[in-house]
Amino acid sequence: MDDNKSTQCFVPPQAIMQEISELNKGLECLIEIAKSADGRADLASKNMVNKALQLCEVFDLTTSKGHLLLLSLKLLRNLCAGEIHNQNSFIEHNGVGTISGIISSFKSFHTELVREIIRMSLQLLGNVALAGREHQGAIWTEFFPHGFNRMAKIRTRDICDPLCMVIYVCSGGTDELLAELCLSQGPHLVTEIVRTVSLVGFSEDWLKLLLSRVCLDKSYFASIFSKLYPVTEAGNHVALTARCVHFSAEQAFLLGILSEIFNERMENIVISVEFTLGILEILRSAVEVVDTVPRGKSGLPTGHAGIDVLGYCLTILRDVSACEDFAGSEEEESIHIVNVLVTYGLIELVLNLLRDLEPPTMIKKAMRKDESGNEASSSSSKRCPYKGFRRDIVGIIGNCAYRLKLVQDEIREKNGIVLLLQQCVVDEDNPFLREWGIWCARNLLEGNAENQRVVADLEMQGSVDVPEFAGLGLRVEMDPQTRRAKLVNR
Repeated sequence: MDDNKSTQCFVPPQAIMQEISELNKGLECLIEIAKSADGRADLASKNMVNKALQLCEVFDLTTSKGHLLLLSLKLLRNLCAGEIHNQNSFIEHNGVGTISGIISSFKSFHTELVREIIRMSLQLLGNVALAGREHQGAIWTEFFPHGFNRMAKIRTRDICDPLCMVIYVCSGGTDELLAELCLSQGPHLVTEIVRTVSLVGFSEDWLKLLLSRVCLDKSYFASIFSKLYPVTEAGNHVALTARCVHFSAEQAFLLGILSEIFNERMENIVISVEFTLGILEILRSAVEVVDTVPRGKSGLPTGHAGIDVLGYCLTILRDVSACEDFAGSEEEESIHIVNVLVTYGLIELVLNLLRDLEPPTMIKKAMRKDESGNEASSSSSKRCPYKGFRRDIVGIIGNCAYRLKLVQDEIREKNGIVLLLQQCVVDEDNPFLREWGIWCARNLLEGNAENQRVVADLEMQGSVDVPEFAGLGLRVEMDPQTRRAKLVNR
């Protein structure tokens, strides 16, 4: 690289008033040079970070040179992208304090230029934070919690995405910083971020990584969820067990993101007992919404906070019950998460939900009509509040029953076998219900002679017709010794 090129591009701070045009061109030239690793290394040898920081201290919005401040920050961002000498120089010359002073000087965040300056500042801090613990600690000390909180309230995706990156990277630096995020003022900060993202959305995965760390890895989900309760309905400190169907849109959004995380990272997440039971308790409260809404016309999200909370609780429990990992801590013996859910009444809860629903459309059409010519279905039967509601319930039961005789037996004892066999049908309101129903039937019968006898008796009596058994490799035959019907492999 030509050593004179970078020197000629730069104009000293003392000449800025006379040579604004040249300075603008010089900064743009340096920004381009700093896009490459070689360029960043070359500019590091010329102490360019310190010079750019000097420019940041000269320019502000009151001098009508905010665009030059933005260019200076953009140069710093590029300089600190993976170049350790520049990252160290930024810390040594109190770059964090300079950035903090710039952001603190803004009385409001309403103009596009101010928001762009904050976005660029956060991207710069994110690049510096990647250098290591010392850099992360300096940023955290300067901005946590008040600086981060102030920026979290800016309702724009372009700021919230890099803010999540900075908080996630810095909080992972030491156990002390992570403890501050999970305790202290951290939950308030994460709550404010959720409020913002629920309104403006997000483009990058830093939010998911942050929520996964706080809500799943460190089990502070309950604290954040409670802080998102609608103040007008429940105040700020309502217990998770409160019987209240008035959920907020932010709570539904949080559960939706966590459901996505589970679906994407199912094999890499060790679920805690605390989190799982928290979701179960929310579900107990949310089931009341089924009594108050008509048949759902769309899948999740529906836009109705209560329905969405109900649905996302079901999808999370469906995915949790499919995990093979065990839950527990270093102080307590690890146990299978499904055993915990069964102990706390999950199977009874979801069976009752399924039993209260009107039968699937295909089953209703096949039912015998009563004397007045009406189908023999109860007028009190409830309807699916969203498309896929029945499928998600069946999915939970099917996953829980997988090679767990305790669950298989409980379903039989609660007269749930026929109910679940009726779910092995196509249903327009529940995509893939048939597939989940067959999966559930298979898991109910596998290795469980008692359940197999129940189904075989039903088939011999003509009480149930499940042609899907053939697809499972099963058929009914008479046991010559007991003279009882039984299911055997084809």
